[in-house]
Amino acid sequence: MLLNTRPKLRSVTLLALAEIMAMSLWFVSSAVQADLATEVTLGRARVALLSAAVPLGFVVGALTIALSGLADTLDPRRVFAASAILAAVANATTLALPTDSPTVVLMRALTGAFLAGVYPVGMKIMVGWGDRDRGWLVGLLVGALTLGSAAPHLIAWLGGSHWRTTTTVASLLAASSAVLVLACSLGPHHARAARLDLAAASLAWTDKKIRLAFGGYLGHMWELYALWAWIGTATAVSYGYHMSSHGAERLSTLTAFVAIGAGALLCPLAGKYADHIGKARLTIIAMAASGSAGLAMAVVFGGAVPLVFTVAVLWGLAVIPDSAQFSALVADAAPPDKAGSLLTLQTACGFALATLTVQATPLVAAAIGWKATFVVLALGPAFGIVSMWRLRESGGAR
Repeated sequence: MLLNTRPKLRSVTLLALAEIMAMSLWFVSSAVQADLATEVTLGRARVALLSAAVPLGFVVGALTIALSGLADTLDPRRVFAASAILAAVANATTLALPTDSPTVVLMRALTGAFLAGVYPVGMKIMVGWGDRDRGWLVGLLVGALTLGSAAPHLIAWLGGSHWRTTTTVASLLAASSAVLVLACSLGPHHARAARLDLAAASLAWTDKKIRLAFGGYLGHMWELYALWAWIGTATAVSYGYHMSSHGAERLSTLTAFVAIGAGALLCPLAGKYADHIGKARLTIIAMAASGSAGLAMAVVFGGAVPLVFTVAVLWGLAVIPDSAQFSALVADAAPPDKAGSLLTLQTACGFALATLTVQATPLVAAAIGWKATFVVLALGPAFGIVSMWRLRESGGAR
């Protein structure tokens, strides 16, 4: 029995580490924006565009991979490795460009596009290692994605506050992830996934269960990436009422890492727990917690530094553990031959929405203030809860 578990443990561990390292590229722009601003004046719209370019590129990349069937035609480990290297190159290219060049935005969009060959393909490799424990495996990969998303903030806080250092380290980590993923094996449940069937998109509207599962996911994504992208900026403003600007920026960088990374702790546990209480019920609990934390942040913003830090971390803990369950709900409700296409469409819609909220959040904050902006973000979980509640009442999920 032990001999049978060793290849799985080894491969799952290597894959999770590779995911962390590759996904460290995602929030580089958010982590370095304070330092970048010391070299060149960037308007709020430009700063937002640098962060929003990544999810926008991810949508394009995910649809391209799904339509081409690339992850099925080639070994998914090689797709992951090549994508991570190309994403690292695109990110590193920004080092050679003028900081205010429009090409920098293009390179960040290409980084997101290539990361579409990392996260979804990594998920495909991961689920090939389990059947009964698939919830835990998916949660583990989402946890790795979460920790990777937090990584650039840690790099900046540990001494890579200069934007070139953080950019370089993140690029090297992503490129190195290719070595780890190529050392993985494919699991016994690995299978080909169907190419994207555009005709299946109609089910996202006509099938009530699938439509409500989409609704829950969109409510979740309304909040998730806007929080991850701007929690550092927001807390820097809040801390600035009580600290020097330098101290506030340093602490906000640490806050962003802890708040984003904390959610990684709960993702594997949430996968197991969802199997016991029901996927929809877990998403309702998680979104109620994250929405409440967003409202709490609106109340405490500008208050005592330890209190703001604590609420930010609690928000980060609550915002991500339910993420994988929305995909599982769609997979449960979809016809088997349409599940792959609907999951691709769900992901694309979610990240398209995230692109808009990431771009809009600092602009909305400039117009109405961070307190009111947190309330706006809490509307997403509220919408998601309604969708999941209706799904449970329809008998579409426990």
